[in-house]
Amino acid sequence: MKKILFFILLILLVGGVFWFWSANSSRPQGPGADGKIKVVVSGYVPYTVAKQIGGELIDLSMLLPANAEPHSFEPTPGAIIAVHGADVFIYVSGRIEPWVTDIAENVKEGAVVVEAAQSAKPSKDPHIWMDFDNMRPFARAIAQALQEKDPAHQDVYASNLAAFNTQLDELEQEFSLALAQCRRRRIVHVGHLAFGNLASRYGLELTALAGTSHDGEHSVKRLAQVVDLVKNSGVPYVFTEEALSQNLAGVVAKETGAKLLPLYTVEHVSLQDAQNNVTYADLMRRNLSSLQRGLECQP
Repeated sequence: MKKILFFILLILLVGGVFWFWSANSSRPQGPGADGKIKVVVSGYVPYTVAKQIGGELIDLSMLLPANAEPHSFEPTPGAIIAVHGADVFIYVSGRIEPWVTDIAENVKEGAVVVEAAQSAKPSKDPHIWMDFDNMRPFARAIAQALQEKDPAHQDVYASNLAAFNTQLDELEQEFSLALAQCRRRRIVHVGHLAFGNLASRYGLELTALAGTSHDGEHSVKRLAQVVDLVKNSGVPYVFTEEALSQNLAGVVAKETGAKLLPLYTVEHVSLQDAQNNVTYADLMRRNLSSLQRGLECQP
């Protein structure tokens, strides 16, 4: 009986999805009745940029729930429906979000799909937004997509993009000044390798527990190597990831006496930060504050 009920529910769900597709495919493209274009983004990086550029002109939603891990997220039927209903669908890249490859095939005819990372310079580290030079073309690609679907407000999107770029200029200056003279240059990060671009830009040495994804191997051997590194180098602070379990970082701190400082990847945020609409600039300034303290930089 349970199997029969399951199959009935599955058929109803699939039928509902196809009904939604057919119903929405016949609707006119462009801004809806409320004058807003529907924008769906993969995760928090494109979300915070699109929100700043689109403002009240767009109906913005994000597929990735707060605290979810973007590299291994599994889209729900609701996510597929949301993507199909979008006028603009924005994601970072297939390297950061491998699950997007299949879901992007569900966009409706006439929708604009933006792989924002394609506009940035190639990098071994797919977390390209940690380099401000990459964020400029990233944001420009989003602005151009909004202008394409809503040409009546091109000037507004252009103005908001200019304001966002001004924020990037300010951030770049703050980071350059703050990290120019630091007693230490080594970042020991008990998390995944998300800060390679930032470290490279400012001449910092980065050691991380795992690779560029949270799926990297957190082996006992690797953890022991990090503990030995901290002991031998004498670093007083170890950086940890805000959305990860603090158990591993706690082990390193207990074994070495080092204190913990948070770093924010921006790609996923806490529920509280999501509700407060913290911006890319907000999170990067948190990172700068932690780096200044952990690397013992001169004020």
